[in-house]
Amino acid sequence: MRKIMLLSLSLIMAFTMQAQKRSVSILGDSYSTFRNFVQPDTNFVWYPRDSVKHNDVVNVRQTWWHQFISKGNFRLCQNNSFSGATICNTGYKGEDYSDRSYVTRVPYLGSPDIIIVFGGTNDSWAKSPVGEYKYAAWTQQDLYQFRPAMACLLSSLQDRYPGTELYVVINTELSAAVTESMKAISDHYGVRWIQLHDIDKQWGHPSQKGMQQIAEQLAEVIR
Repeated sequence: MRKIMLLSLSLIMAFTMQAQKRSVSILGDSYSTFRNFVQPDTNFVWYPRDSVKHNDVVNVRQTWWHQFISKGNFRLCQNNSFSGATICNTGYKGEDYSDRSYVTRVPYLGSPDIIIVFGGTNDSWAKSPVGEYKYAAWTQQDLYQFRPAMACLLSSLQDRYPGTELYVVINTELSAAVTESMKAISDHYGVRWIQLHDIDKQWGHPSQKGMQQIAEQLAEVIR
């Protein structure tokens, strides 16, 4: 009887500790993808590559988010990352990316305690229209430009997920316009931004070393 009671108590304690872990959802692009580990699973993924010479990240435990969550004693709620996705609705070659943009995917992050927005890379690489700063009354056309879309994104996240901690991660080597816009718009909404630095990359994407560097730099801010 005593053994049964101890076992029951252990199970209750384990359940309670698990429930107390803060949950993390990720709204990301290729940097946060891994095959069979994104939701929905129809999202395009970049990792892993067929050839190690392209990128040496070959195991999900090598991704920045897996390391950050595991070492930080968090738990994953939702990883809604889509390779090639832009924050605004304008993608590469001026194509309409409204089916995958960050502003479109806002509703699909579960019920997290923390949301990490890791984007802007494809807006910079695709040279999406930057536009003007606009903080309200966005039209559908506004969302095809980076600054209005970024503002709409953060406003929508705050509206839909009240009480949730929100962080914006800014990649290295982005255009000055995208980098400064992300900082200014985050400041406007009181959202903490994290500027990455010295990230090791292969084929423009974090290597194993780069993934570890990202996890460590986020852990310095998010505890």
